[in-house]
Amino acid sequence: MSRTVIKIENLYKEYRLGVIGHGTLYRDLQSWWANLRSKEDPNTLIGYSDKEAATDNILALNDINLDVKEGEVLGIIGANGAGKSTLLKILSRVTAPTQGTVKVKGRIASLLEVGTGFHPELTGRENIYLNGTINGMNKPEVARKLDEITSFAGVEKFLDTPVKRYSSGMHVRLGFAVAAHLDPEILVVDEVLAVGDAEFQKKAVNKMQDVSKGQGRTVLFVSHNMESIKNLCTRSVLLSAGSIIAEGETAAIIDQYIGQETLNLNPEKVWCGPSETNQPKGVMSGEELVKPIRLRVVQKDGGLCGAFKETEDICIELECEFLRKSRYMNIYLNISNHNNIDVLSMRDNSRDSAGGAMESGRFVFKTTIPGNLLNEGIYKVLFAVTEGSRAIHVREVNAVSFQVEDTFDPDGARGVFPYKWPDVVVRPKISWAKKQITDHR
Repeated sequence: MSRTVIKIENLYKEYRLGVIGHGTLYRDLQSWWANLRSKEDPNTLIGYSDKEAATDNILALNDINLDVKEGEVLGIIGANGAGKSTLLKILSRVTAPTQGTVKVKGRIASLLEVGTGFHPELTGRENIYLNGTINGMNKPEVARKLDEITSFAGVEKFLDTPVKRYSSGMHVRLGFAVAAHLDPEILVVDEVLAVGDAEFQKKAVNKMQDVSKGQGRTVLFVSHNMESIKNLCTRSVLLSAGSIIAEGETAAIIDQYIGQETLNLNPEKVWCGPSETNQPKGVMSGEELVKPIRLRVVQKDGGLCGAFKETEDICIELECEFLRKSRYMNIYLNISNHNNIDVLSMRDNSRDSAGGAMESGRFVFKTTIPGNLLNEGIYKVLFAVTEGSRAIHVREVNAVSFQVEDTFDPDGARGVFPYKWPDVVVRPKISWAKKQITDHR
């Protein structure tokens, strides 16, 4: 029977919003006096019954209990803000828990963010040796791994270049290669693999499989890509609002997560005023281009709708106000599915009828995804407005979402096929040509 290498008991992580300390001398003294008397802190959410006393606090992790076995590949899934990254940061000793215990047997190598552990002024070679030393390896041990690491990362030509000149993809390739090749007993990987290209992601998944199955090491893997979780992890846990709400066989946990996503479908986004998500990014004051008003997923007749038959047209409608004329305005929609795989990318470089610049004023834009194109599943829409090649005026991930339902309609791509359709990205209705060339009568 495999031994337990990670044991988490009654783990909490609490953050205070927007303040250092409690924000007032009175509340700081309250907490100090309660701690001095070994009483419950009235300014914390943990173990205190009067929740109103801690409205500026948030529990990023709420009473987590979890055992991880040696050689296990554990998937950690959940929506943004569920607590996945916070849990990995505590395991990697980047941050400390507010309460609870974490026991780890073995050396942990972590890849939590692009460029984690790299000094930008040092070269790739120097950073490899630095990370090896931090992980308890001596210089000859790192030297034996050097060629393997650089070959896996594909940065041989740039090994003696400062990493501040690396692209984000090069950063993540080298970071993963270092973490995976320096012989850790436990490998912790966050969503960073999404930065790499498809070929590297495949290499990384194969390497994690080799580390766990071939070498008997433990892997904790956080990802929004359900295909990667499904292919790599034998067991998974589902986090929601800082708590584990389910754990078990990966396929069942993914199904529960997708079902949870279905309950949270949001076919409409309304901007009621200035917010952090719709403020211009990298745009000087006075140069603002657009004020988004409403983004909606609708039926052909214009009715708001969050669930469509696989044969139905899906319309996306944007209402916004352009604050000034622009010759280079671009509306961008990116559709991703329940496996977090990008399915469609749609752009509108609007011009007037004479091909001139986009005028100022209030407009409604509408585009249609034709029926018999998307497979069944949950879809999320990333919305952005850009100007030229660089200026991003609006960008919001998961701005709206909708569902495509399989109704087994014989007039669709399915025909009379009676079984579950494969979990592919699209399932268009395609015409087949038929020509008889022999007659066996």
